[in-house]
Amino acid sequence: MAASLRISVLGELEVLRDGQSVPLPPSRKTRALLGFLALATRPQRREQLCEMLWDLPDDPRAALRWSLSKIRRVLDDAVMNRVVADRDRASLQIDDGEVDLRAMRSALQPASPDPGLPALQAMADALGRPLLDGLDLPSNDLWQVWLAAEREKAARLRRAVLDRIAQRADGSAAAPSMRNMTAAAQRQAIGFCTAACGTRIAYATVGAGPPIVKTANWLNHLDLDWQSPIWSRTFQALAAQRTLIRYDERGNGLSDWDVPEISFEAFVRDLETVADTLGLGRFPLLGMSQGCAVSVEYAVRHPERVSALILIGGYAAGWRIGASAEERERREATMTLTRLGWGTGNAAYRHIFSQTFMPDGTAEDLAWFDEFQRRTTSAENAVRFQDAFGDIDVRDRLALVRAPTLVLHARGDQRISLAQGRELAIGIPGARFAALDSRSHIILDHEPAWPVLMDEIERFLAEQGV
Repeated sequence: MAASLRISVLGELEVLRDGQSVPLPPSRKTRALLGFLALATRPQRREQLCEMLWDLPDDPRAALRWSLSKIRRVLDDAVMNRVVADRDRASLQIDDGEVDLRAMRSALQPASPDPGLPALQAMADALGRPLLDGLDLPSNDLWQVWLAAEREKAARLRRAVLDRIAQRADGSAAAPSMRNMTAAAQRQAIGFCTAACGTRIAYATVGAGPPIVKTANWLNHLDLDWQSPIWSRTFQALAAQRTLIRYDERGNGLSDWDVPEISFEAFVRDLETVADTLGLGRFPLLGMSQGCAVSVEYAVRHPERVSALILIGGYAAGWRIGASAEERERREATMTLTRLGWGTGNAAYRHIFSQTFMPDGTAEDLAWFDEFQRRTTSAENAVRFQDAFGDIDVRDRLALVRAPTLVLHARGDQRISLAQGRELAIGIPGARFAALDSRSHIILDHEPAWPVLMDEIERFLAEQGV
């Protein structure tokens, strides 16, 4: 009798035979192939599989044959041959088992029996995990495009599940939390635009009313940010009365990773591309960290479009400028650690950043941010970002800002000193400065400083009439 088989593609790829986890091949491309075939509804041409996962001048067809042989060892047994391949096509036949995501899609069809509230809640939890987590292949463009599209489909399915749960909410203790989950997931719309250099930039809009644009910072991922314990409540608050516009700058998140240029000038062009694509007129611009310098430069170049500036935890000059030899050496050492350890399973390298970004974060906050960074960009790009941040210098641009400006900075910021935030406020004519009682570079919603931060922003925007 054949063993029961279950393939889980939500979260990390997993194969269960008779309820027991089966070891998977170490090759990421082989596991990616397994995940792709598990979700495919028809046989796939070998040429398409080769083009998606293997590059010339290697031998793609030989690599595909090798990977299929490894998948057979995982899925086939003495009774069932589940990997079906001929000269032209390959597929999986798993009629005796199930793939978690495909099973959910089937259960949610209008003609299917009502799955019931507990099952819907279990689906929402499972769909909250990234599809094929850990199987991003930044050097394989076709794979990345397919993976991003499938993850967006899974996100839409989760929103549909959450809508069904919310419709059943009957005032019980669980209902408010489920309604909050729905509000956090149902309204965001993700699109793409293309910079002049050909780089594709992902952007998201959420909410209704006049626009407010948040400039990109280290690091962003539109989908992961929106449902995160770090950013979710802040973004929901910003979108409560306005249309919040965010984007992933080049090199990270849902935007193109394989890009020829990561630089301050490119960051400014990415913001220009998003604003132009959406046809924005005048709008307030909100920057965090290095996004503050990008916001300043954009405001100077486009004074007719920026109605107000909000700068949080920012600086005018990067770490190479005016830094001591000791500080430069420390930064260079961090870049070396990033290059060597970013993509590993050991979060210690990324923890260097999470601890300085939010020293008072909970264990959940820190663990989420560690994993978030790994999934948001590659080791190479993480180094390129750090290198680019070192050369930022908008000190001579501050006096040219004409937009009303609010500068907010945590007194004990472990990443960017209060003095750097103060210099921003001093340099911008008429800028208002507010210090926050926190040690965090990212102000978390459970900190006492968070409601103060949001109140300062709302009062400032109200005063400016935007």
